[in-house]
Amino acid sequence: MKPSLPQGTRDFAAETLHKRRFIIDTIKETFELYGFEPLETPSIENLETLMGKYGDEGDKLIFKILNNGLDNPSKRENVIKEFEHILSGKNNKNITERALRYDLTIPFARFMAMNQGKLTLPFKRYQIQPVWRADRPQKGRYREFMQCDADVAGTYSLISDVELAEIYADVFGKLKIDVEIKINSRKILYALAEVCDSIDNITAITIAIDKLDKIGMEKVKEELKETGLSEKSISIIENYISIEGSNSEKLDKIETLVGASETGKKGIEELKFVLDFLKNDDSKRINKVILDFTLARGLNYYTGTIYEVKARNVQMGSIGGGGRYDDLTGLFGVPNIPGVGISFGLDRIYDVMEELKLFPEEINRATEVLFFNLGEKESKHAFYLMQKLRHQNISCELFYENVKLDKQFKYATKKNISFAVIIGSKEMEEKNCLVKNLGTGEQKTIPETELVDFFK
Repeated sequence: MKPSLPQGTRDFAAETLHKRRFIIDTIKETFELYGFEPLETPSIENLETLMGKYGDEGDKLIFKILNNGLDNPSKRENVIKEFEHILSGKNNKNITERALRYDLTIPFARFMAMNQGKLTLPFKRYQIQPVWRADRPQKGRYREFMQCDADVAGTYSLISDVELAEIYADVFGKLKIDVEIKINSRKILYALAEVCDSIDNITAITIAIDKLDKIGMEKVKEELKETGLSEKSISIIENYISIEGSNSEKLDKIETLVGASETGKKGIEELKFVLDFLKNDDSKRINKVILDFTLARGLNYYTGTIYEVKARNVQMGSIGGGGRYDDLTGLFGVPNIPGVGISFGLDRIYDVMEELKLFPEEINRATEVLFFNLGEKESKHAFYLMQKLRHQNISCELFYENVKLDKQFKYATKKNISFAVIIGSKEMEEKNCLVKNLGTGEQKTIPETELVDFFK
């Protein structure tokens, strides 16, 4: 049988992993710079933890795990009868009780609900782990992928919302990706539904608005009409979608449109707070933060500020997103723990950096020094010196076989190794090393006692 991978999954060779780790390390270091602590949760959750948290479509994308013992004849007939219900997003505990996690937010909410009495609030956690979705694979979308999340739980303070926008600006600045950090508020979207006298249709309205970039204004209006909205309401939504200008100009226009609503007024105040805080940042990050009232974010648990990050100068979907949720743990019977969180799309960030050639050249260089193998005595002595370098955190290898120098040079070239150290019988007698820079071709003889200092 020819070996293959499940659709929507990937192997990662060293060259790819070095680049992915570069992104992950940058994100992780920034999270910790802002006082976030790491958390890991199991890959498998109880199915009831996940079901009903992502909407009907999301439920269908959860990878369910069959219970053990289904080869038992007494259970087999029940499995055949109920399996179609499982495929349609329903559940049957006789068949499946567990699932692979769909995201990191719901497991975090479950963790908070289980440990709320033990945690110091506000609780700032970051989590970098794989998640799984039974989605249709396409460019930038996989069935197994890594999420990089940061959340603050246990505070209503909007300073935490400001910090998450700053984290986005910091990380993408370090990665040298030119981005737009778009923000909006779910309160403003709710106020829009109020103004349209269509609170019951808020989900349909936000879903339609969220598709604007993909399907255009006319198709959005068609979708809104299908939900039963009046021409007047559709006209109000069209005016809402068409708001343009600077951040301050947009705030003035939105105030005219939904400012009469108490919810809308509150949403506008919160956005002003975030933008005013960011103005105090002398790095001019405010230029990257753009008010976008068409930003809706599909998940229903968001209640306040919402974020989406897009890379400029490249065709790619969002590379980050998140928002405020003021009762996420209420899903698990623990009400009134507010929070706000963001996520980085590692795979899309990787694709953007590849396309724009933003990875540092030296990123794929795992080994810095290759000691050549010139014979049994020589290799033993080279190994002794190599260990001295390793103990000083200088990455080295000794070529295992005593073969022609040409083959050893080719190995170093293919592995992008910077230096070769050649120790023959003459060098051993004189206690010297021949060191060759494989990039420039320059070589010099140095005493072996100075080898560590040379590379440090």
